[in-house]
Amino acid sequence: MRKLKEQVEQRLASRGPVAQSSEIVRLGTRGSPLALAQARMVRDRLAAAHGIDPARIETVVIQTTGDRIQDRPLADAGGKGLFAKEIEEALVQGRIDLAVHSSKDMPTFLPAGLVLTAFLPREDARDVFVSRKARTLAELPHGATVGTSSPRRRAFVRRMRPDLRVVDLRGNVETRLRKLDEGVADATLLALAGLNRLGLTDAATAVLELEEFLPAVGQGAIGIETRDDDAAIRALLAPINDPDTATALAAERAFLAVLDGSCRTPIAGHATVETGRVRFRGMIVRPDGTEAFETTRTGVVTDASELGADAGRELKGRASPDFFANS
Repeated sequence: MRKLKEQVEQRLASRGPVAQSSEIVRLGTRGSPLALAQARMVRDRLAAAHGIDPARIETVVIQTTGDRIQDRPLADAGGKGLFAKEIEEALVQGRIDLAVHSSKDMPTFLPAGLVLTAFLPREDARDVFVSRKARTLAELPHGATVGTSSPRRRAFVRRMRPDLRVVDLRGNVETRLRKLDEGVADATLLALAGLNRLGLTDAATAVLELEEFLPAVGQGAIGIETRDDDAAIRALLAPINDPDTATALAAERAFLAVLDGSCRTPIAGHATVETGRVRFRGMIVRPDGTEAFETTRTGVVTDASELGADAGRELKGRASPDFFANS
């Protein structure tokens, strides 16, 4: 371990100024409680893998446009990439060495020169139903209000319960739970992974199974983005990369790329990997929930990206040109 640590520090020393300070790695992240919890997970795994003092991995908090906009849906301001924009700019400019993201918040196409280099083992990818007035989505009273800012969740709710009223609900996990307590909505939907990482699992009223409520692409996976030409940092991350999660995300993001998925589009996709094979299920839903198409693919892990892309091409061909039109 000592030798490996020395090799890591020698590699980093060749990169210049960063090695002259007490910190040898600068990690960029958003400042929400969940983002910080995920950044600590990456820091601690990285430190343990290389015998580095965690204090030498500096956490750089960066406020993003997505964090600042709270008065309207992100779709109206440019999409989910707004949670990554400023962090990616810092990465391109060399102000940070790696960026930690919730993979579901990553834009479909990354800026030139940046790559998703590693993923931590995936958490539970399912959504949860949270309410103080009903045990399940099915038990909500007629005309009840569900708060969510996700086009996918909106479309799924409208598909399952067209009688419900869906309103925009922004903010981090804690803020959305507080708004629920204040009566802003009768129910909301959250990612189980986020609740687990925050120690708030008990806040979930019911877990929504994958069969009925397919998650967002990348949900539950922490992605680590780097500069493509930074060989030292990419080598540093190699020991903490989870190959199965990377394979699953390759299929899911290829699916999204073919569909040109953005914050406006109700797209769901989830892949699993077992004994060298990947199984993918993808789905698109009309914004008003009145129509949906889905498909599955199974194949060897080396074909993960092509499997996802092929699934995307199928659904794109089956849907009408106006399928994603706002309703």
